[in-house]
Amino acid sequence: MRALVFIGLVAGLALGTVLVLSQGIGNVWHGIALLGVGGFAVVVAFHLVLIGLMGGAWWTLARGRDGRAPQRFAWGRLIRDSGSEALPLSQIGGYVLGARALALTGVRGAFAAASTVVDVTAELVAQLLYTLLGLLLLRGLRPETPYVWPILLAVAGMGLLTALFMAVQRRGFGWAERVGLRLSQEFLGRALSAAGAVQEGIHAIYGRPWAVATAVALHFTAWMLSGVETWATLHLMGTPLGLWQAMTVDSLLYGLRSLAFMIPNAIGVQEGALVLLGGIFGVGPATTLALSLIKRARDLAIGVPALLAWQAMEGRRAWRGRDVPSAGTRQLGGDAMGAGDAATGRSVK
Repeated sequence: MRALVFIGLVAGLALGTVLVLSQGIGNVWHGIALLGVGGFAVVVAFHLVLIGLMGGAWWTLARGRDGRAPQRFAWGRLIRDSGSEALPLSQIGGYVLGARALALTGVRGAFAAASTVVDVTAELVAQLLYTLLGLLLLRGLRPETPYVWPILLAVAGMGLLTALFMAVQRRGFGWAERVGLRLSQEFLGRALSAAGAVQEGIHAIYGRPWAVATAVALHFTAWMLSGVETWATLHLMGTPLGLWQAMTVDSLLYGLRSLAFMIPNAIGVQEGALVLLGGIFGVGPATTLALSLIKRARDLAIGVPALLAWQAMEGRRAWRGRDVPSAGTRQLGGDAMGAGDAATGRSVK
């Protein structure tokens, strides 16, 4: 697994470097310079709002059962994205960091892990809807493009995998739970890795379908606003691409990125996808590569301080000799949501 991640990272770096060099570093830098410091600050601030909204989507899965404030879930989401985008990790590594960060705020480890699984699924469903919207827009705006059917097939594959993933969560398979337990013990520690606790938590969350539906709706809103962010960034760069065109590019970009989830930061994939998609609407490669680098700089500007703050929290906890809250140390609003509850004989509703 780690070897594949490393190979993907090296290949992506090579592709991204070749693309930038082929267009000329000066041309790409010119597009970045057009944004300016003020424009970059606007982009960063807008994205922080999106992270807060996505944290709110995560929090809805616990609302009514956990008294924790929504800003704790926003913090966990910030660390999740920072780990995925600012560190050489796959998206899965970011999920682990986000669950750990949430648990450090006082949310039980079992629920942090279980709600991460469901939140990731809700976001993936919303992303599929967003990508389908992008395909419809592409079909309407550029009916002659040859890329509709290949992307549609990729989206269909994503949909099938999502359905399978949800089936595993709802019904559970012994081998999947054993593998998940082994991995979570390695990366999260035993306090976060009780397989029964996580599975019970997942079932309890899915037992509240309105909460899951609300999370999907909030994630879809965040995806739509992501398209607005891309449109605004291009305008600040002096490239007045239409809103629907920019949303098409953004939706298909992240659809393609999701297929490369094992490549850290989707390096190379993002750059190549933006060059391809931007070209459909007449945006030059130098501009789309500049846009990609701006997105990466935004992620670093947000992620590096967040990860440093998180590491400081980890360091203080290690100095005090404390671990993350275990599966049986807290109740969520009086209801049992983990293995600790099952162990004491209380039912999960």
